[in-house]
This record gives sequence, structure tokens and C-alpha cells, in this order.
Amino acid sequence: MRKMKHIACDPKIMGGKPCFKGTRIPVCTVLNFLAAGDSASSILKEYPQLSLKHIKEALSAAADLFDYTGMDIPA
Repeated sequence: MRKMKHIACDPKIMGGKPCFKGTRIPVCTVLNFLAAGDSASSILKEYPQLSLKHIKEALSAAADLFDYTGMDIPA
């Protein structure tokens, strides 16, 4: 797992969901927008406090989850 510069979990913020530091924006919100086909530029317009670095780190964190060899995904 890579070290996160822009993502943190705090039980006092958004119930401990991973959020972008200094915001109350959950990482899953950005990932869901990307999964729905929204572009990075449209997300950045909606959330001007984020940068492309935040989006790239969210994607990196998601990739790390699927790089976990203990994950059981049925065929």
C-alpha cells in the first residue's frame, strides 16, 4: 500500500470514511463520479478544493485494494 498524501481517515469526520485531507469529501464520491463516466475536469469544477493529484491518489488507492492477493473474487 502506498503512502497517502491527500487521503486520511478520521472517526470524527464523515464517520471515519476515507476523505481528502482538509475536506469532508469522501474518496468514494470521486470514484463513483469517475465510474459513472464523469471526467476529472468536471469533478474538479464541482469540487474546486480538489486537484488532479487528489483524483490520481483516489485511483491509486482503489488500485491498491485490488492488488491485495488475499481478496477472494469469484470467477
